Amino acid sequence: MTGRPLVPAYLSTGGLARPSRPHLERLSVLTTSGTPVPAGLPAAELALLDALEEGSLTVVEAAALLRLPVSAVRVLAGALLDRDLVAARAPVPPAERFDPDLLKRVADGLRALKHS
Repeated sequence: MTGRPLVPAYLSTGGLARPSRPHLERLSVLTTSGTPVPAGLPAAELALLDALEEGSLTVVEAAALLRLPVSAVRVLAGALLDRDLVAARAPVPPAERFDPDLLKRVADGLRALKHS
């Protein structure tokens, strides 16, 4: 199916515009917690849980999979976090810049091993 989703994004969040957990970022990693899913969970939250059954996803990956805006998935994930149905961890920080001197010493050491 192509085109616009049948349900507007604001309806998938129950009309909420802000997540209950403002620390959730686009690259926050979501995983299911293993807690049994209660009856009566909204369809969009169930869809997010289903998407996480295969493993961990970032918020932006889940948004692409569910064809929802990232802001809507942040709201859904916050609601699931509040119910302890998912766990979230901060995105992995970018690696610190490497030390060029250390890299040169490692390369020199490898060359020395090669020639011995």
